Amino acid sequence: MSKITIAIDGYSSCGKSTLAKALAAKLGYAYVDSGAMYRSVTLYALRHGIIKDHGFLEDEIIKCLNDINLAFQFNPNTKSSETFLNSENVEKELRQMIVSENVSKVSAIKAVRTKMILIQRELGKNKGIVMDGRDIGTNVFPDAELKLFMTADPDIRTQRRYDELLSKGQHTAFLEVKKNLLERDYEDTHRKENPLTQAQDAIVLDNSELSREQQLEYVLKLITDLTLSVN
Repeated sequence: MSKITIAIDGYSSCGKSTLAKALAAKLGYAYVDSGAMYRSVTLYALRHGIIKDHGFLEDEIIKCLNDINLAFQFNPNTKSSETFLNSENVEKELRQMIVSENVSKVSAIKAVRTKMILIQRELGKNKGIVMDGRDIGTNVFPDAELKLFMTADPDIRTQRRYDELLSKGQHTAFLEVKKNLLERDYEDTHRKENPLTQAQDAIVLDNSELSREQQLEYVLKLITDLTLSVN
């Protein structure tokens, strides 16, 4: 079976990464969480005082890009890909609320998106990759053989994010999580540089009432049907 490129876009806390990881593991594909790349830039800026009180100078963010090296390594214990920022595993730190509150603004910077997209395209040049994010099917891999656009009810998405934070020992009010999620939705869909939009040829997957197993089964069938028709 020929390898393909799978692009998954959608809103925050829709389970994009969960589905993408499961697909990659099932198919033996590489997995790249493009959102983790933007979160890494944001984390770097926070650590170095470039972001203060939810504000920053765009020029300072751009200057630090040459000091940021990103890599993804497979963890055999968790059976998932983990993000490394300048050789440090930052997978846990990337999901902190302070990072979530600033990442949309950082990812809206043209120079940041340009660098991240170059890295993403290089990672996927040989196909056999599953990548999730906000503009994968519309901008990074517009010729991807399979494009998915994931969505879910906002309250369900909020609960998922809330539960995730609690599981990591981060205690945040439910309404605060929802506020952050809706703000990110607005920023992601209204930014000037490559906003979150549904690709015309993307298949919409509303997983409000679907289990992880049902989602995986549905998409695997899509892939089987697609590869059979291609071959």
